[in-house]
Amino acid sequence: MITTCGSVLRSFARALTGPRAEPVLMFVEGAAGEGKSHLLQELADLPDAPEPARRWWRCGAGGGPSEEDGHRPEATLWLVDDVHRADEDELRRLRGVLEGLGPGSAAAVTYRPEEIEVPGLPLGGTPMTYPGRLTVLTNRLAPWDEERVRRATEEALGGSGCTAEAVTRLHERTGGVPRVVVDLLAMVREQWPAFTGTAAEVDAAGVPPRLAELVLSRTHAVPPEHRPVVWAAAVLDGPAGRDELAAVSGLGAGTGTGALLGALEGAALAELGEGRYGFAVPLAASAVRATLPGPVRQDLHRRAANVLSRRQPVDWAAVAGHHRAAGEGHRWLRAVERAAESAEASGRHEQAITLLERTLALPGLPPQARARLAPLLARNAVTGLRSDQTVEVLAQIVQDAALPPAVRGELRLDLGLMLCNQMGRSHEGWQVLEVAAGELRDVRSVLAARAMAALVTPYWPGVSVDVHRGWLIQAVAAADDSGDAAMRTAVLANHVGLAMSCADPEAWELVEQLPVQSTDPACLRQAARGLCNAADSAVWLGFYERGADLLAAGRDLSARSGAPYTEHSAMGTRLLQQWWTGRWLGLDKRCEDFVAATADMPFIASDAYVVRGLLAVAQGDWGEARSWLSQQGTFGTEKLPVPLGAAAAGAVIRLALARQEVTAAAEHARAAWKVVADKGVWPWAAELAPWAVEALARAGDGAGAHTMVRNFAQGLGRRDAPAARAALVWSRAVLTETETEAEASAEGRRSGLLEAAALYGEAAAAYGELPRPYSQALTTEGAARCAIAADTEGAPDDEGASGPVPDAEAASRPAPAPEEDAILPVLAELESCAQRFTDLGAVWDAARARALLRTRQPVRKGRPPGRPSHADQLSPREEEVAQLAVSGLTNREIAATLHLSPRTVEQHIAGAMRKTGALSRRDLAHRLDATP
Repeated sequence: MITTCGSVLRSFARALTGPRAEPVLMFVEGAAGEGKSHLLQELADLPDAPEPARRWWRCGAGGGPSEEDGHRPEATLWLVDDVHRADEDELRRLRGVLEGLGPGSAAAVTYRPEEIEVPGLPLGGTPMTYPGRLTVLTNRLAPWDEERVRRATEEALGGSGCTAEAVTRLHERTGGVPRVVVDLLAMVREQWPAFTGTAAEVDAAGVPPRLAELVLSRTHAVPPEHRPVVWAAAVLDGPAGRDELAAVSGLGAGTGTGALLGALEGAALAELGEGRYGFAVPLAASAVRATLPGPVRQDLHRRAANVLSRRQPVDWAAVAGHHRAAGEGHRWLRAVERAAESAEASGRHEQAITLLERTLALPGLPPQARARLAPLLARNAVTGLRSDQTVEVLAQIVQDAALPPAVRGELRLDLGLMLCNQMGRSHEGWQVLEVAAGELRDVRSVLAARAMAALVTPYWPGVSVDVHRGWLIQAVAAADDSGDAAMRTAVLANHVGLAMSCADPEAWELVEQLPVQSTDPACLRQAARGLCNAADSAVWLGFYERGADLLAAGRDLSARSGAPYTEHSAMGTRLLQQWWTGRWLGLDKRCEDFVAATADMPFIASDAYVVRGLLAVAQGDWGEARSWLSQQGTFGTEKLPVPLGAAAAGAVIRLALARQEVTAAAEHARAAWKVVADKGVWPWAAELAPWAVEALARAGDGAGAHTMVRNFAQGLGRRDAPAARAALVWSRAVLTETETEAEASAEGRRSGLLEAAALYGEAAAAYGELPRPYSQALTTEGAARCAIAADTEGAPDDEGASGPVPDAEAASRPAPAPEEDAILPVLAELESCAQRFTDLGAVWDAARARALLRTRQPVRKGRPPGRPSHADQLSPREEEVAQLAVSGLTNREIAATLHLSPRTVEQHIAGAMRKTGALSRRDLAHRLDATP
């Protein structure tokens, strides 16, 4: 009967406490370290048994009770540990005790099944007479699963050291045996605080002494002539078949089988599966290998390499490791090459990168081997996700004058691609790519075309779009000359990205030419990249639905063709698309998760950083906004792709304007605008233009603002770029509004404000068509702001003061004039706009829109004059101020947002803290969250 520990404990409790309880005998079977003694202690701690009734019997320690002890009249709990250590006399006495168990008594007997003299018979070969009333149970202990290892790791190392990588490695190396897990964690803890949670650090901790002594003593017990089979298992370091162990040991089939049987009987080795043998605890192999003399170990590794070469499929990485350990340098490098090629073919780029980086970093590598392995590393790094160390390795290798020119050019090409695409070092990468194109032009036309195609990509700052178009002409010619289908697709993919970014009319036709049905994996990877390039450019242009379709197709093809870099880049495009189309629910977490998942190569997550920063601006969390928009210091924002840098700059300028830092905003606007103008891809000015124009206009540089709008309009021409066209109208609205402030006459101001309101309304309608709900709400607010100001300008002097009322608490006034009826639809639209901000989660924008609304909102009918009383509940204004305060805005920033005085803001925050019982602004955040 097999049962669980919980039910065993319940059975024992019933046996010891029931009025007519029958006796219970439980055998506890488990390998060394699996917790048998721990279970006995749990049984000993049962609360229902009196202390004198517990009897411990540790076998092999000498002494022990006699047979008569089994016939005690009182209930007794026998705890018999390590019965595999008992000699025949002790077993005889133990059988007598167990056969004499009376009512209310129980016994638990532990043993290691691999060490009992007669397999399956823990009490020896002499049969035992079980009384009919005796219940006999068997509890087979099992190793810990990975979750239990994780809990133990967290207890030992804390959260920072308990990484998924460390837990998985601990579980693999210990086999989940509890004692070994605990001992190994104690050794890992000795590395603290240097331990960072990597698998390599777990391996470096070594073998726990208890485990080493156990496995070495069992190995030593094997006859010397049979020990090589144990050594073979240690060198193979994993489950192996009988014939493989015999071959690696050098014993031959007949002797090897006998040796394996002996090793199994002595528990030096264990059967790990059907016909597979090795160490029950994988870490034990290290202890055995460490005792082998060098020549013996080398011979074993040489034979292991030959044996593993015959397995199907061949694990070439393991074969390479054995060849190297055997001192066979030439075979080692050939196996490394085959391992990398195999990993590349199956899409395991990270595995190939790790192996090749480690190999190429070794000193004294033959030039021929370096010339073969380095291009493999570069190819995998360009396609894969990690390239920091690879860049350093390749940068050293390309300096080797002994490399053939074609190989050096190929390496320089991939180095340039990694610098641009994965490291964000575009200026340096561009120069490397230009040199590579020149080196490859006369020696390898296919790779020359690839270098030229890379120079077609327009995203990087510092090079005009006309230069990219020039490289496109050369790339198309080189690809056609090469006759290589994959290379023609690569050039086409970059042509698609360039044409779509510039909103060229031919862009959509080029997308249709991508060979998405090709049977060539290389063509498919390039086609996937082309689809994702088109999707990204389409999203920047404002074609969100078409972009989403291209993105889905590109991501699917990337996953199927093994292009993880392209697939991850597409994820960044998806975050941008969700930001613009108002799918903000959970977007902040999706951005943060993406950043965390790409921590080793943060540049690939630059889209996520910017989107997270844009969200923080709208939410009023301005401290967080600056951190995210600056990429949290992972790399300089000047390295961002041009459209992304323009979007980030627009948000930074907007923050500066909100904080009344007009001079700084204008300086930042000029610098960011120059990057876009130098590039000449004018649709990319869409996220920058409205804020840059406002910054220059408010700083008194009206001429500069006019030039921006004029250049933006001329650059766009008649191109089909919906987002940019909406932004151009918005920019004109901003310019008209700010210029109106300088008008001397009320009629001139009113006329200008009405014109600005109309332009804002036109922009809002354009954004509504895309759709872009946040931009639509911002421009709707602008239209309402100008309409309200124009209405104020047109009001008779005796009906109200001109300009916005500075404090909304004093702003409510009756609406007696008929002229005020015309403003009511504007106020209704503004109220709807404030609600849209709220629905999106744009706390700062919603508060600002409601503050504007209160400056002209009529008093509701039926409400008595004077301010409403809110007793102990927060008033709408207090709640608004409190929300902005806990988001991180200062009193001055809140005052500017809500058209209040800083003193009024201070009073509202004090009132909110008093009513909620908050002790600080941080505490106020918790109180607001808890308010229903």
